[in-house]
Amino acid sequence: MGKGDIKTKRGKIANKSYGARRKRKIKKRTSVEEKVSTEKAK
Repeated sequence: MGKGDIKTKRGKIANKSYGARRKRKIKKRTSVEEKVSTEKAK
């Protein structure tokens, strides 16, 4: 249950992998309406 155990969060970090125990952070995408409003403001 340490760095060698790939099923744990600590093991995922050590192995540089992602999965159920270690989720990726989702990048928030700007919507089309926000892009259009910022372009018009310039």
